[in-house]
Amino acid sequence: MKKLLLSLTSIFSTLLAFAAHITGGEMFYTLVSENGNNYTYEVTLKLYRDCNSTGADLDASAAIAIFNNSTNASVWSQLVPLTSRIEQKLSAPGPCIQNPPIVCYQTGFYTFRVTLPASAQGYTIAYQRCCRIAGINNIINSSGVGATYSATIPGTALLATAPNNNSANFIGVDTVITCASNAFCYNFGATDIDGDSLVYAFDYAYVGGSQQTPAPSPPQAPPYNSVTYSSDFSESSPLGSGVTIDRRTGMMCGVAPDPGIYVVTVSVNEYRQGKLIATQRKDLQIKVGDCNVAKAAPAIFDINGIKIQPGVAGCKSFTYSFANDVPPNPLIRTFYWEFSDGATYNTANPTHTFRDTGEYTIKLVINRGEDCGDSVTTKLKIYPGFFPGFTYTGVCVNKTTQFIDTTRTIYGSVNSWKWDFGENSSTTDVSQAQNPTYSYPAAGIKNVALIVTNSVGCLDTVRRSIDILTKPPMTVAFKDTLICNGDSLQLQATGNGLFSWTPLTRINNANTPNPVVFPTTTTDYIVQLDDQGCLANDTVRVRVVDFVTLQAMADTTICATDSLQLSATTNGLRYTWSNPTTLNNPAALQPTAKPITNPTTYTITSVIGGCSAQDDVVVTLVPYPVANAGNDTAICYNTAAQLNGTMDGTSHTWTPTNSLTNANTLTPTATPKTTTAYILSSFDIRGCPKPGRDTVIVAVNPEVVAFAGRDTAVVVGQTLQFHASGGESYQWSPPTNLSGTTIPDPKAVYSGDFDSIRYNLVVADSIGCTDDATVLVKIFQTNPRVFVPTAFTPNGDGRNDFVAPIAVGLTKLEYFRIYNRWGQLVFETTMSGRGWDGRIAGKEQATSTYVWIVKGTDYTGKVVFEKGTVTLIK
Repeated sequence: MKKLLLSLTSIFSTLLAFAAHITGGEMFYTLVSENGNNYTYEVTLKLYRDCNSTGADLDASAAIAIFNNSTNASVWSQLVPLTSRIEQKLSAPGPCIQNPPIVCYQTGFYTFRVTLPASAQGYTIAYQRCCRIAGINNIINSSGVGATYSATIPGTALLATAPNNNSANFIGVDTVITCASNAFCYNFGATDIDGDSLVYAFDYAYVGGSQQTPAPSPPQAPPYNSVTYSSDFSESSPLGSGVTIDRRTGMMCGVAPDPGIYVVTVSVNEYRQGKLIATQRKDLQIKVGDCNVAKAAPAIFDINGIKIQPGVAGCKSFTYSFANDVPPNPLIRTFYWEFSDGATYNTANPTHTFRDTGEYTIKLVINRGEDCGDSVTTKLKIYPGFFPGFTYTGVCVNKTTQFIDTTRTIYGSVNSWKWDFGENSSTTDVSQAQNPTYSYPAAGIKNVALIVTNSVGCLDTVRRSIDILTKPPMTVAFKDTLICNGDSLQLQATGNGLFSWTPLTRINNANTPNPVVFPTTTTDYIVQLDDQGCLANDTVRVRVVDFVTLQAMADTTICATDSLQLSATTNGLRYTWSNPTTLNNPAALQPTAKPITNPTTYTITSVIGGCSAQDDVVVTLVPYPVANAGNDTAICYNTAAQLNGTMDGTSHTWTPTNSLTNANTLTPTATPKTTTAYILSSFDIRGCPKPGRDTVIVAVNPEVVAFAGRDTAVVVGQTLQFHASGGESYQWSPPTNLSGTTIPDPKAVYSGDFDSIRYNLVVADSIGCTDDATVLVKIFQTNPRVFVPTAFTPNGDGRNDFVAPIAVGLTKLEYFRIYNRWGQLVFETTMSGRGWDGRIAGKEQATSTYVWIVKGTDYTGKVVFEKGTVTLIK
């Protein structure tokens, strides 16, 4: 079974490698004859294969199908034999192109004739094949996806005569050397013998077939799915953002991306009588080489860094920058620039200022006097002072939009205009008139471009986006308003065109944008704007009242120094409050007030035209209750502070209360663990609903932790150095044998008059907070040594459960080690007092005798070495 699996895997891998050969393709057709409702077409499938491919050869026959677009049902399917084949190969370019790519295609043609009845939605002709070649840069898993090549035959639903059609035919040369990071052009242009308008665009590359079914027979019906593009690439940017296609010519130009192979699909859309009738597609894999070119290509840039196209004058300033429009590479070694005004430069990118207007000759020589030398001469006219521009009027769909050229020039005269009105559905949205008109067939944003020149060679492009609407833009200043009976009102509308207002009763100047009306009853005035037959309408309601209604808010009481929001209900249009200096906006219906005097009366006046009304609000001020929480204080850690508050209210509260005793009094006791702010709130019943507040802070000093040192042992005559910590002042007692009692690190030497002594240490911080600690010193009347017991009983009763070394007179314990009777190390430490619990690897040991050894250094610097035995008793 394993051998069979390996064999199948090998065969499948071989088939995949054999299938991965497709380089590109396209489908096109011509009309042979028409007989009533039947049309005979000659259809050609053109397939490309890389000459150096190790994959399959061109198929001997191709499975092609035709689908009715009304139902997607197959109406024709056959294996079409290979009719002919040619090889397109680019000859060697010579030594001045370094590492050029090999560009060679084997091209096969599969031609057949088919007769089809006219269909409402037309037909799709399709062929599918897997797989594309491996390693394509701009799509993912290229060797695992195939391709679909298709063309459409138009239907009668678009035009009755649409089936009488010949497809567009791509005519560009496919063998072009393209070097990475170099400027290039690739022609995807086509011809159409029917004279249809052609519009070009990058399009999706379709998948087709699979690794399991490389050549579907018949092909699948539409619609077809796109390949998955790699990051930085898409169907609209197959070579990256630096490469674009001219939608009118099909010329693809730009700066080539990194070396590799890229799928580029271009669709050519056929428009007849303004309608899209058919689409042909060309799917081709373009090879970008990692090549260098020894070429002189002088480029000129204006002061804004904008490249000036050949033959165009310099019309921005007298100063320009120059560069070779070829990426730096080892083949280009030297530069020599020569200007007809006598200036020369030996740098790659010179900047030159011309002294006067006129025409100048600029010559660039690369590798002057060396191999792969090249030179190019270009001309530049200098006439600064060219300012292109245009305006427009009329923005309604299917109506005339007037474009007005506003270009100004200092030298020469403006002499040509090329307008592109930005209507993507048409190829006739162009004009060469100075002030043309155009009628847009559809609404939307239109990107209008004007290319304008003058008689001395200036050329520039100005672009504007205009919004074509279904009706002309019109605004009214207000949609609904009030007037008092007997008043007049001026209506206000803005827009371009002729205005008319209705009804015509009680109105003056009804055919202007700003008529005056004086109705006696509520009236809806309808305004119509006519912009050359493009109409817009709107309505303004003028409500008529006999008096102003006004009701101010009720009188109120607030706490002194507080603010409040005044309010009123009215049908008035304008408002004014008295005491304006205490208001944030005295003309607002609901201003914020901060009264100062007690009481304060605010009077509101509400106005509609010549009618008005007034009302008052009285605001009474009541002082806040007084609260005094006392002075801030500081306490030691874990001690208490007595708070002392006063107030003039009828009740009070303290917060927080979790560290207070007797919090319901004005004099609670505070025992906070950390610094705490206590708030005293005072309440009364005099009318101020808010409490008066004050805060007292009880600062808690950090806890003082005294440390006198660990209990220790010394021998007679040994100097003991203490190291206390924890505060800023120290007091030792008793003073026996100490070198000082008020320092943290006194010394002591003992004569043997007693065998132990316990010292007490009191430590204080900067504000007097204290803590104490003790240390026990044992004095041995022996030489420096290590004491080890002879037996221990690790039974968990808390007595003799460990065997540990007790070092006296030693400044360093180098090691203490315990071995069992087989010489196994069972315990080791370098700390005096740290011991063994009688376990090995966590397991309790039986009664036995163990050997110990210890090594250390005494306080005189001598080495101390001892050994002995200890018995573990169970």
